[in-house]
Amino acid sequence: MRSPPIYGVGFFYVLKSTMIKLFVGLGNPGPEYTDTRHNAGFWFMDALSRQLKAPLVMDKAYFGLAARTTIQGNPVWLLMPQTFMNLSGKSVGALARFFKIQPDEILVVHDELDLAPGEAKLKFGGGHAGHNGLRDIHAQLGTGDYWRLRLGIGHPGDRAEVIHWVLKKPMLDHRFAIDQCTDRALTAVPDFLSGAMNAAMLKIHTSKPPRPKPARPVRPESPSTELAKHDPNFTDSISNVSVSNVSVSNVSVSTDRNHTEPSPTAAAAGNVTKQ
Repeated sequence: MRSPPIYGVGFFYVLKSTMIKLFVGLGNPGPEYTDTRHNAGFWFMDALSRQLKAPLVMDKAYFGLAARTTIQGNPVWLLMPQTFMNLSGKSVGALARFFKIQPDEILVVHDELDLAPGEAKLKFGGGHAGHNGLRDIHAQLGTGDYWRLRLGIGHPGDRAEVIHWVLKKPMLDHRFAIDQCTDRALTAVPDFLSGAMNAAMLKIHTSKPPRPKPARPVRPESPSTELAKHDPNFTDSISNVSVSNVSVSNVSVSTDRNHTEPSPTAAAAGNVTKQ
């Protein structure tokens, strides 16, 4: 068995170059399941089939819809198991064993409860986290060391509702978000095919949008500025005010509390004249 193609120290990882030879989309067959959340892997595979111009046809030898194409001289397989989700490994194992495709050359695309609609994550190895399709693939391949593309479908919030949630159609805004996520993931297909998994990860992983900066407050303009906008000949009269004749020399201060003299400010204001 090959060693996992991930090496790293701390939070820094380098992904080993491994060309993906088998793309697998998980879901349930039948028109009653076509638009349900559990079939997100099928939605991706339909789009990939169109992108690569590789039509999927039923192949009983591999218990699913399969397509083969050649890219840069290398054979590439697409597979949509028709065994129902719980037996997905039967289909994947049959094709992988026949063509001697190693687990780390397989990418399984599936729905993910722990990601919000519109989010996707690329992952290598790990457990099946209760996903029955992954559970059976683990059993058939004898390892969990294969690639997964996790497409977020959101969580109902109640564990008891999970089965009903995955087998229902998503809300329109959720479906739109999942479709956008699928389109984004499809841009990484050339990276999958060349083994550039770091580059694929950068394209697929979702980051939170930056928080909008608060709008800068607008300073209110003075009435004179507003008038000047409409009347170019307007001149602020305050600029022409002269206080050269203001005199406070005659202002006296009385100690008689019953006698009040004008304050210097009032006197000055009384002697302001416009030139």
